[in-house]
Amino acid sequence: MTLDWQPLLITFKLASVTTAILFCIGVPFAWWLAHTRTRFKPVVEALVSMPLVLPPSVLGFYLLLAFSPEHWFGQWLDRVAGLRLAFSFEGLVVASVIFSFPFLVHPVQSGFQNLPSSLAEAAHVLGKSKLETFLRVLLPNIKPALLSGTVLAFAHTVGEFGVVLMIGGNLPDQTRVASIAIYDEVEALNYAAANFYAGVLFCLSFLILLVVYVFNRKAPI
Repeated sequence: MTLDWQPLLITFKLASVTTAILFCIGVPFAWWLAHTRTRFKPVVEALVSMPLVLPPSVLGFYLLLAFSPEHWFGQWLDRVAGLRLAFSFEGLVVASVIFSFPFLVHPVQSGFQNLPSSLAEAAHVLGKSKLETFLRVLLPNIKPALLSGTVLAFAHTVGEFGVVLMIGGNLPDQTRVASIAIYDEVEALNYAAANFYAGVLFCLSFLILLVVYVFNRKAPI
């Protein structure tokens, strides 16, 4: 049996890039959600949480429409930035960031909300700027939440199917991730290959979650 490793490599590349982007934009956004007092906060939280309840195919369908060259947004991206997100790896990244956003934001938001306000106040009294307080005081004190959110976002991206199929299609060596490869192999009655891809994802997901639980158990509350 000849195995194609590309679906696994594309999957891990997609999950790594997506998680890195999510960490950069999701952590500050989670801090804002934890401290904002705007009356529109419930609306923002509902929008952030939509991927948790929406069928992936629904989100993927609307993103595909938006990214299509026939849609004004897709035309604008092509004209201004030269980006064609439909059926491309870049499109998979954008879709994955949107779809996995709440899996990072919610744990980190909870971590910020559980911190005593005296930490930031003490840092300000000692002359620390808001950025120094955020980076050197707040973030080190929510390490378990940061780890949980990062790992959940990574693992969720690894297991995506509906969204990546709608946005990226099934292009070999470009957008064919492991979850789609499993579906293809099952349809072709090639259960050995499907079992290989599924087994790798199963073991990886278990190890990732095990690391999180072990770390959070040892970490001080």
